[in-house]
Amino acid sequence: MSGGLKAALITVVLCVTGTLAMAQPVFEEDGPFRSGEGFGTTATCETIGDWIDRVPDYDGRITMVIKGSIEESHWDGALAYLIMCKPEGIQIMCVTYAQHKASREIVLFAGGYSRVGERQIMLDPCLIYPVE
Repeated sequence: MSGGLKAALITVVLCVTGTLAMAQPVFEEDGPFRSGEGFGTTATCETIGDWIDRVPDYDGRITMVIKGSIEESHWDGALAYLIMCKPEGIQIMCVTYAQHKASREIVLFAGGYSRVGERQIMLDPCLIYPVE
C-alpha cells in the first residue's frame, strides 16, 4: 500500500472513530434511562415527571425502568397494553406479550423508551419484573 493511500485510510478511520465517539449520548448517572439494554436508577410515578424532559437526544435504543402498580390492563389476543401511573401525571404504557391484571402490586416495567405524547411514554418491547 502506498504512503498516500495509507495516510488517507488512517484519516478516514480516525474521522469515523471520532464521529462515533461524539455520537454517544450522556445519560445521567441517577436517571432511569440507559442506552441499549442497561438499567438505570428506577423511576416512580412521582419522579418520572422530573425525568421526561431530560432524556438524551439519541437515535439509538434507550431503555427505561420504572416501578409502580398496573393501573390498566388491555389484551388484544396477542399483545398486552399495561398502563402505569394515574392519568393526571405522566403515564407509561408497557407493550408486552403476557397478560397481567391491574392490581396494587408493585412491579417494574423495563423496556425500549419512546415518548408518544406530552404526558405519555411507551416502553416497547417491555418486560415486567416483580419487586423483591
